[in-house]
Amino acid sequence: MQVENPFFIKAVDASFIPEIRLSNLITKNANGEAEDMLLTLKNAGVNTIRLRIWNDPMNQHSGFEEVKNFSDEIKKIGLKVWLTIHYSDTWADPGAQTKPSAWNGLTFTQLKDSLRIYTSKIAKEIKPDYIQIGNEINNGFLWPEGSFSNTMQMLELLKEGVKAVKENSPQTKIIIHFAGYDKADYFYSQLTNLDYDIIGISYYPLWHGKSIDTLQTQLLSLSSQFNKPILIAETAYPFTFGWNDWTNNIIGDSSQILPQFSASIQGQKDYLNKIKYIISNTPNGIGFAYWGAEFISFKGSQAKNGSSWENQALWDFNNKALPSMSVFKE
Repeated sequence: MQVENPFFIKAVDASFIPEIRLSNLITKNANGEAEDMLLTLKNAGVNTIRLRIWNDPMNQHSGFEEVKNFSDEIKKIGLKVWLTIHYSDTWADPGAQTKPSAWNGLTFTQLKDSLRIYTSKIAKEIKPDYIQIGNEINNGFLWPEGSFSNTMQMLELLKEGVKAVKENSPQTKIIIHFAGYDKADYFYSQLTNLDYDIIGISYYPLWHGKSIDTLQTQLLSLSSQFNKPILIAETAYPFTFGWNDWTNNIIGDSSQILPQFSASIQGQKDYLNKIKYIISNTPNGIGFAYWGAEFISFKGSQAKNGSSWENQALWDFNNKALPSMSVFKE
């Protein structure tokens, strides 16, 4: 399948922006001028904003109303919206795919109905440009019924989600998202009868391998094997090993990153440039998304429930946009 009207996605996941705005923290653009994060991203060349959506989150951040309102704002300033439905009340990833608490105790038929109604509402009322049915579903989603070990049931659930999107927002492109490239070929080979549009791969050196050349090889292989548009759905890189609050950071030493890119302002920019180069030179490669671009330390320097990602954000510890952002425009 050839990609029509090649629009190259230059995205960031900016799901925390509504919550950060409530903190009244002042953020700055690359010139050091006070500027709203969303505007800074747009002016830097970002053309798509990725947002997670949770079913019934504890504090309603990333819930339906917040995501709908923020999506409307994103569209109004001319950016595209990419939603990732976690089908959970909290984080969903390969290690956790916990059903929304409201869906506990349902029969499998009722679970499919709930998924269809929920996905239909999102597609109909938000009409995103891109949508993920699940987040990093290497091991399936909506456990235990939709776990990968129950492949037939997982596929039935995915088909309900795909159908809901196509019936309520036919122009929305559907992404199926896998974390890393190890066993990705086997995973997607199980989906040959699923009517989705785009393969989305996460790549973090800490979790998915220290060889960026292998990433390039695997993307080429997946693109050729499945002949679908492909993108890097999540990636990130540190600009320092330092910290800005009392929350432990996920990345903190050189064993966790790539040897050719240091944990520095230049290293972060060079890494992101390399990611952009790799996906741009993959047949059917249609873009990339930077995860946690906005996940700065916004709860204060003493916060123990602050940001574990502050040193991988695209704003520095003075809340000023980093040079890495220029990669979106270049």
